[in-house]
Amino acid sequence: MKKSICLYFQVHQPSRLRLYRFFDIGKDSHYYDDFANRTILRRVAQRCYLPMNALLLEMIGRYKGQFKVAFSISGTVIEQFDRYAPEVIESFRKLADTGCVEFLSETYYHSLASLASPDEFKHQVMKHKEAVENYFGVTPKAFRNTELIYSDSIGEMVYGMGFKTMLTEGAKHVLGWKSPNYLYSGAMAPKLKLLLKNSSLSDDIAFRFSDKSWPDWPLTGEKYLSWIKASAQNDEIINLFMDYETFGEHQKAQSGIFDFMRYFPEVVLNDGEFEFVTPSQAARKHEPVGVLDVPDPISWADEERDVTAWLGNELQNDAFSKLYSLSEKLSIVNDEALWSDFGHLQESDHFYYMCTKFFSDGAVHKYFNPYDTPYEAFINYMNVLSDFILRVDDAISVSDAKFAAPEPEAKPKRKTVKAAPKASKAEKEAKPAAAKKRTTKTKKE
Repeated sequence: MKKSICLYFQVHQPSRLRLYRFFDIGKDSHYYDDFANRTILRRVAQRCYLPMNALLLEMIGRYKGQFKVAFSISGTVIEQFDRYAPEVIESFRKLADTGCVEFLSETYYHSLASLASPDEFKHQVMKHKEAVENYFGVTPKAFRNTELIYSDSIGEMVYGMGFKTMLTEGAKHVLGWKSPNYLYSGAMAPKLKLLLKNSSLSDDIAFRFSDKSWPDWPLTGEKYLSWIKASAQNDEIINLFMDYETFGEHQKAQSGIFDFMRYFPEVVLNDGEFEFVTPSQAARKHEPVGVLDVPDPISWADEERDVTAWLGNELQNDAFSKLYSLSEKLSIVNDEALWSDFGHLQESDHFYYMCTKFFSDGAVHKYFNPYDTPYEAFINYMNVLSDFILRVDDAISVSDAKFAAPEPEAKPKRKTVKAAPKASKAEKEAKPAAAKKRTTKTKKE
């Protein structure tokens, strides 16, 4: 039996927030930087999505179905495709029609709901599944959580929603002496099959490909295959998971990244030791070799491979807890606009921008951050959240008024001015940084 290579790409663009000042609270409830969202989406579409989709379609045809890949496409970016670049949706539909591309399920808003609210998590997964069916004509069978976040309890929830296959990170502190180049089963869901990312080989393409100071630059198809064969000498499968924006956006076309991807499948297929598979095909082909115990959440981010990129400091935790504390209030109002904003405010990117890691992973965080400092990101987000809280409270007041019985001969109550939500300790500490005007950037998030 041939060994397997599983190629998976994450496709996501966040809903970037506009510069939202304290004095906008209660006056202007449009939170998004439409210009930046459109400009960046169109730029990445021209550099990455359209040319790379065309290349994949060409290779699938050339190798008569032997070349296969998988995608997860967030609901947030699907909305932006629909609004700013519908031709990208059409290019993904053409890939879906080949039968050689698998579309995975995930959280609709690329959120951290799995860490906060099982009900919201399940709602977003079902919402995303419906969107994939509507836009691409396929039903997702396998699952990947936001940023490959996984734990035993999350795996149990995912299995409970009907998924038998899930992708996550091959974190060294979890694996120990074990290899990521096998399938494993979930500790609390024994029938859930887990595919683990081979971080070293994935990052050779995603992060090191165009680095001329890298001792192994330039990377060729033959060289890369030799590394794959060495890594899987006694193993079964190599999982190469990365951001789709690697191609043409993070690694520019001038680096040769498209030529590499055009040539790599030919090298693999001519060698004959490996075949390309989708995650669901991998789960059918291979059996788990053991149970993976993950009591605490892991992800594919940073050296720690945990969730501290999003929930690692007081700023992030304060914003996160305030946002999800609104879930109960929102459940009693039927307002589509509020629910939509609630979803977009959950996007993990907003919390990533507040990360205060300045050492091992600081450069990566800075590259993906449109704010000058994490404190500015926090203040901007909390200003937006303050306005959102006022809107939720107003909606509840209106709802209560509709069902409240009128009191006879009631004296008119004195009107009071509603104060903005009280600032938390984290907000007070971060406010001095807000005085500095944020410059507008259009980096890929």
